Amino acid sequence: MVGNKVQVFTRSHLPDSPGYCWTSDGSGSYELAEAEGVQRGTKIVVHLKKECMQFAREDDIKEIVTKYSNFVNCPIYLNGKRLNTVEALWMLDAKNVTDEQHEEFYRFLANAYDSPRYRLHYQTDAPLNIRSLFYIPAHKPTMWDMSRQEGLGGVALYSRRVLIQPKAETILPKWLRFVKGVVDSEDIPLNLSRELLQDSALIRKIRSVLTNRIVKFLGDQARRDAEKYRRFFEDYGFYLREGIVSTEDQDERESIAKLLRFESSAEAEGTLVGIEEYCKRMRPGQRNIYYFSAPSRQLAETSPYYEALKKKDIEVLFCYEQYDELVLLQLRQFKTLNLKSIENEVLESDKVEETQEDGKVTLSPSKADALMDWMRSALGEKVTNIKVSTRLESHPAMVTVMEMGAARHYLRTAFAGQSEAERWKFLQPTLEINSSHPIMLKLSELKSSDPELARLVAEQVYDNALVAAGLIEDPRSMLNRLNELLTRTLDKY
Repeated sequence: MVGNKVQVFTRSHLPDSPGYCWTSDGSGSYELAEAEGVQRGTKIVVHLKKECMQFAREDDIKEIVTKYSNFVNCPIYLNGKRLNTVEALWMLDAKNVTDEQHEEFYRFLANAYDSPRYRLHYQTDAPLNIRSLFYIPAHKPTMWDMSRQEGLGGVALYSRRVLIQPKAETILPKWLRFVKGVVDSEDIPLNLSRELLQDSALIRKIRSVLTNRIVKFLGDQARRDAEKYRRFFEDYGFYLREGIVSTEDQDERESIAKLLRFESSAEAEGTLVGIEEYCKRMRPGQRNIYYFSAPSRQLAETSPYYEALKKKDIEVLFCYEQYDELVLLQLRQFKTLNLKSIENEVLESDKVEETQEDGKVTLSPSKADALMDWMRSALGEKVTNIKVSTRLESHPAMVTVMEMGAARHYLRTAFAGQSEAERWKFLQPTLEINSSHPIMLKLSELKSSDPELARLVAEQVYDNALVAAGLIEDPRSMLNRLNELLTRTLDKY
């Protein structure tokens, strides 16, 4: 491709063996003849084309050799100087590699200056021949690192120490692009084309084996040193969440899910637990893993949605990142258990019975029905249904919609910029009111004595419930009403 002609001179080590010269111009034919003055061994002479003379320059040859053949067993010399001096650590026994060698190799491989946070030296001969060495950087990835999808393969692919691809994006799934390292397999042919590299049963099998091994390794590290793993999860948890969302295999999703960490209502603030730990503490007969998405623990613990489960002492996982609920919606199940947001029409499968506390002042059924009819009229198309809830205690009302987490996601994406009427039609919200709350008790009277003020209160109660549910796009829309309510309150003093 770069030469007009190629000549190969060779002579056997046997005494009195003749020398031979093999010549070809790449057209499909060749000449083979005896040659004089050929020394023992093999010499290849490439007659370069004029437009390819850069391949005769020392710097270019050095770059090619160090890139593709830096780790081959036999020494390669250029003008008397050996080029391939870096040792192929992945081919050595893990016990024989020192920390200093790992640090030096990691910095060479990743073009970095820090030390690796974790390292995995994995070798196997079944079901495939694999020699691999992986590193997880100590530094925290930037937003640019996390958002980029292309050109970030951190693993170099080798076959018999010869480089096949410097950044093999198919040898590991994209969500593991933060991993740096080397994979070498004798099962990979040296002439593997780029097309086969993209869609090869062999590559898919290697990817599956390596992905499972890395996930298992991270799980082992989490058990071995929980605090160190916590710091890793805080830095790289984004990629683990991406892995659950991007894979279509449920078994792989559940394997990755074991690596996720959340705060829990059963633990002190700041303590992270895994889903497996949650499952070990579940009550007999409980079939759901409950989670709740909120911006902070304080908002989670004071939410009307958490109230009912708190009263029943049911453990809830708290999710503080917006994409956490999308991840858990995609996960759906874990070891045959359903993952369920407490914001949905919850507890049906658990059949939790609610009881009314003795001596508690509450609206009679007829007054409650009258209040709900009036509120339907006052709120109009904003609400699809209104009903009395016995789950609420300290909150006047809450809003429920089917699959609250998915609804929030759609409002932020597909329904962004849509009209208010279209949003209500999509959400079809149900307003659950607490008929024993002081606001509702007073509103029942106010709807007759001061209908205008009652309307303002009803709208504010509804908007407050929407804010608690994370369904209000811009809460500034209620400022004028709040100011009017404040003015009416202060007029009484």
